Amino acid sequence: MAAVVGADDGTQYHKDFTLSITKALGDQLAAALADLDRAPLHEDSIKELKERAGVYQLYLDGEFVYVGKADKSLPARLRNHLRKISGRRRIALEEMTFSCLYVAEDFSALAPEQLLISHHKEMGNIPWNNNGFGNKDPGRQRDSTILKQNHFDVMFPIDLGRPVEGLEAGEFTLQDLLEKVKAGLPYNFRYGKSVEFKRRLVQVQVGPTTADEVFRLISAEIPDRWQIAALMGYVIMYDDSPSHYKSAWRYYRAGQAIDAEPEAAPASDVPVDEAEPSASEQE
Repeated sequence: MAAVVGADDGTQYHKDFTLSITKALGDQLAAALADLDRAPLHEDSIKELKERAGVYQLYLDGEFVYVGKADKSLPARLRNHLRKISGRRRIALEEMTFSCLYVAEDFSALAPEQLLISHHKEMGNIPWNNNGFGNKDPGRQRDSTILKQNHFDVMFPIDLGRPVEGLEAGEFTLQDLLEKVKAGLPYNFRYGKSVEFKRRLVQVQVGPTTADEVFRLISAEIPDRWQIAALMGYVIMYDDSPSHYKSAWRYYRAGQAIDAEPEAAPASDVPVDEAEPSASEQE
């Protein structure tokens, strides 16, 4: 009678075979990006790109910091990053470079961005992903959150010394001024509304007006119960807000700026709980 070959006799004539196609794709994407030269994150470089979907990597002082994707337009997505970084302290656009790969639109179903993130996580090198760089406005429920020390907004807070783009001297209703300030800043300015703002007139003086200057001006025109709070990554203005925000570093009340000391939690590798922008918001 023939012996039955089993798992206990030392032989191996069967075993599981796992083909990691996704890992292979991620490794190939990373290798292809690594072979490319890097261009300055500047309009002159971006305008040379094709209006196509793709993946890209950002570098700070030559070191990899972020991987992202554009479902429709690489130029539009990179311009969003250029604008965002231009409104931050402790970082300069001259320090930023990028490389990118065009991919077929149906390739996005394989989530190439996540493939690259997985690749870089294996290498132990993924500084900005999951640390707030690509995130949209988290909403009022997050305004009181204490950010981690390695959060993008903590490392590179907003610049209140930046001029408000497109804001000229003249007389505006407070509502119109708020809308112009929101459109002219490279970071989010979220505010409550009041019918009174449509009636109150505000005079903007001649000359470039910085965010700090215009927030002083606005705070002098809003009712006493209102305040403006500059958080690490954006600015808010409400009438029912708490007097203190844990991540605020400056308040504007009655035409005055009051500096504060923001809190920060220990750094963590746990992803921040904020949503990545949708394709329409990215592009």
